[in-house]
Amino acid sequence: MAKIQVLDKHVAELIAAGEVVERPASVVKELMENTIDAGAKHVTVEIRDGGISYMRITDDGCGIHREDVATAFLRHATSKVRTEEDLGAIGTLGFRGEALASVAAVAKVEVTTCATGEMVGTRYVIHGGEEILIEDAGCAEGSTFVVEDLFYNIPARMKFLKKDVSEGNAVAGVVERLALSHPEIAVKFIRNGRVELQTPGDGQVLSCIHAVFGKQFASTLMPVEYSMGGVTVSGFVCKPEYARPNRTMQHYFVNDRYVKTQTGLVALERAYKGMLMAGRFPACVLFISLPAETVDANVHPAKIEVRFINEKPVFDAVYYGVRSALESRSSIRQMELPKEPEKPVAPAYVPKATPVVTPILVKPESPAVVPTPAKRPSFLDMVVDDQPAETGTLADTTGKEEPKTTGLPLTLDDLPTYEPSKPKTVTPPESRPEPEQLVMEQGPEIQVLGELFKTYILAQMGESLFIIDKHAAHERILFNKLKSQARVDEQLLLTPVAVTVSREEHSALLESVEELQSAGITLEDFGGQCVLVRTFPMILSGADIDSTIREIAAGFVGGNREVQSSKLDWIYHSSACRAAVKAGDNARPAELLDLAKQVLTDENIRFCPHGRPVCVEMTRKELEKQFGRIV
Repeated sequence: MAKIQVLDKHVAELIAAGEVVERPASVVKELMENTIDAGAKHVTVEIRDGGISYMRITDDGCGIHREDVATAFLRHATSKVRTEEDLGAIGTLGFRGEALASVAAVAKVEVTTCATGEMVGTRYVIHGGEEILIEDAGCAEGSTFVVEDLFYNIPARMKFLKKDVSEGNAVAGVVERLALSHPEIAVKFIRNGRVELQTPGDGQVLSCIHAVFGKQFASTLMPVEYSMGGVTVSGFVCKPEYARPNRTMQHYFVNDRYVKTQTGLVALERAYKGMLMAGRFPACVLFISLPAETVDANVHPAKIEVRFINEKPVFDAVYYGVRSALESRSSIRQMELPKEPEKPVAPAYVPKATPVVTPILVKPESPAVVPTPAKRPSFLDMVVDDQPAETGTLADTTGKEEPKTTGLPLTLDDLPTYEPSKPKTVTPPESRPEPEQLVMEQGPEIQVLGELFKTYILAQMGESLFIIDKHAAHERILFNKLKSQARVDEQLLLTPVAVTVSREEHSALLESVEELQSAGITLEDFGGQCVLVRTFPMILSGADIDSTIREIAAGFVGGNREVQSSKLDWIYHSSACRAAVKAGDNARPAELLDLAKQVLTDENIRFCPHGRPVCVEMTRKELEKQFGRIV
């Protein structure tokens, strides 16, 4: 008996459909690309339950003729490619003729269409690849595709679909990218009866970015326009100070097709070299245009990747285009800064009465000499700046009567006199220790010697010198406190904080609501790509909530191993990192001493959550060896 057999047509179609249709987002992508190729100016996408149960795509394109409707659902049937030569210069988004056949094989599809010039439209229904009916229908020019019960005939594929919110976010991401690729098309996206996106269709990329990603993101961008070697690069890149913790906001379009290109990615990040901190990535919306015959789009089943005949011109165009935008921005800033003081002063601000004011404040008959702050002894500076007036005034040390306080602003007559020619020793009351002594008060075993580069604490304990990384130490301390609590104490924010993230990050945050709640962070969907934070851990009071949520979300979508092992630990880790004191921050001696005490007395504070060492020890013996005191 023969072991090799030709598969049944239905089975073969299901296998082929699996290469094209992975989830509802795949269906929306294929159908929207068809509407764009049909010349539509208005496209509406509506989904329910993440697109699993219902999807509808409506356009005002050229429509499908009655005799072509059934043929369009056959495999390898297309109007975009005729000959072998056409494959060498593909100018449309679709070209394989597999989309409609693949969608119809795994769902229930109904299309209503009317071609330009036809008086009567057509309604066509096909379930699981089997034609149900075809009839006349009254409709406007254009097409409407309704796809229901995706994978109804392949229950095994249903198990691999994610939650409705995740699938819906994937669909929204596809709609956004296609809307960005063609800003001249007005795109509307409706999810569960609510309009989530509506682009103006005015042909302006920036207005489309504003509609898709919001005002906050659009305000961080600067334009790019550059041509080199037959390659044109246009669009927008973010200012260096607004770099993001991952690459989810990098969008590349090659000949108006959304793609993932390693060439463009490397060129972009090379252009930002020296301007970004480690672990930060630029955001962009870049359009790369080049002759169709120099790029191959037929290298990936989902057409998400392209291949260039020569990558160097593409790399150079992106690199120099972005670099030029960054450098021109810097030069503009330098030219504008000196212009601000040159603004003319209004006549009303010319002080004609200035000579009259001086005799009122300083009486000629008064023998008092008003010292400038630079002439005060350093101790007086600390007394005046650090101590309340009620606990002791300068009158206590000079023997003069303390001026009476009336609640009115003090004049120069009320200030205590000071004669530089006769310096007096000022002795503070015994009940008031000097500020130097109060700040530097230390325990018997640990002594803080100082701070190095505003980053490292130098401390001595016993016969050893310890160099402590203050950020790593504080980060580990906060991490341990968060992790040791059965449930983190949370505080209700007086004003909830809205945080805008990418689609992937938004979906990841909503899928991790329970873990975030356990960590003291309560957030909810605020529509679009925004989440609303209502509570935050009390121990992290003062932390930047916006950047903390972004850091957590970036870890969720970045494939970080730490996140895969424990989401809760990653939340603690990110929160502690953002709330901890940073290298370069000013710290008081008392704070440095407290950090040193906690590090040197707690054996659990040896490495930060990243795995970097918190403290380095050098014994007296090792130090004396370095100086040749001992051998």
